[in-house]
Amino acid sequence: MLTSKQRSHLKSIAANLQPVGQLGKGGMSENMLRSFSDALEARELIKINVLTNAEEDARSLGDELAARLSAECVAVIGRKVILYRRSSRKNFEHIEF
Repeated sequence: MLTSKQRSHLKSIAANLQPVGQLGKGGMSENMLRSFSDALEARELIKINVLTNAEEDARSLGDELAARLSAECVAVIGRKVILYRRSSRKNFEHIEF
C-alpha cells in the first residue's frame, strides 16, 4: 500500500509519461495484460488510456488492472490510469521514494 507522499511522487513522475496502451470496448485480453505486465517490469510506472467506448469507467478498470497485474493503482485522472509495480530485475535503477 502506498502512502500519500509516495502516491504524490509517482503522480509527478507520471505527468511526463506517454500512455503505453489503451483499454476500450474489447476489454482486457490476455495479450494486453501480458504487454502491460512486461511494461511494468521494464519501467515500474506506466500510464494507460481508457477510451470513451470502454464498457466500464476508468476507476473500476484501473482497480481491476491493478489486481490482475499485482500492481498498485496510483491514480485515475480523467480517462488515464497510472499503475506502479516494483520491478524484480537486478541491476535496475528503481524508483526511489
